[in-house]
Amino acid sequence: MGEAAALSRAEVLHLGPPEWKHACHALLYAPCPGCLFGKIPLRFAVLMQMRFDGRLGFHGGFVDQRDTSLEESLNRELLEELGPGVASLLVTENDYLSYHASERAQRVVEHFYVKQLRLEELQAIEDRATQAKDHGLEVMGLFRVPLYTPRDGTGGLPAFLSMMVLFLTTVILAVLVTTGLTAPTSR
Repeated sequence: MGEAAALSRAEVLHLGPPEWKHACHALLYAPCPGCLFGKIPLRFAVLMQMRFDGRLGFHGGFVDQRDTSLEESLNRELLEELGPGVASLLVTENDYLSYHASERAQRVVEHFYVKQLRLEELQAIEDRATQAKDHGLEVMGLFRVPLYTPRDGTGGLPAFLSMMVLFLTTVILAVLVTTGLTAPTSR
C-alpha cells in the first residue's frame, strides 16, 4: 500500500497486526461566545496537549488488542489522558473524520475524530485533567488553540501557526544534521 492509496474505513480496519498498528486521536472543541479583551471574538475553544516527548498533539493513542473497536480504544485513551472530566463523553463512529496510513518507520494507520462539546463540558475536562492517570506522564498539560486573529495580525492563530512552523523546521533541521542526511555529497 503506497502513501496515496485511498481505502474505505472497512478496508483500513483489515490492515492489522503484526504488520500494522492503529492509533486514534480526537480534536475536542466547543463553541466559545466570549471575546478577548471585550473585542476579539473567540468563536471556538479547541483543546490540544503537550505530549511526553515535547510535541504538541491531539488526545488519543494506539489501539490496544483488548479493545473491541476504534472508538472503545479512543474513549479509553481519552479517560487515561484527560481524566474524570471525560467520563460522560462518548466518541462514536459518527465523530470519525478521516485516516492516514503511513509505511515509514513503522506501519501505522492514524484515525482522526472530531467531537463538538458544550463549553461547560470542555471546561470540566480542563478543570479535572490533572486527575488523569497519564497527567504528568504521557500528557504534560492542556492548552487551547487560539483561533482568533487580532486586527494587526500579529497574535492569535497566525502566531500559533508561525510558532508551529518554526518548531517543525527546527526539528527537521536537527534530524537532518544528526543523521548526516545533510552531509555534502562527493562528486
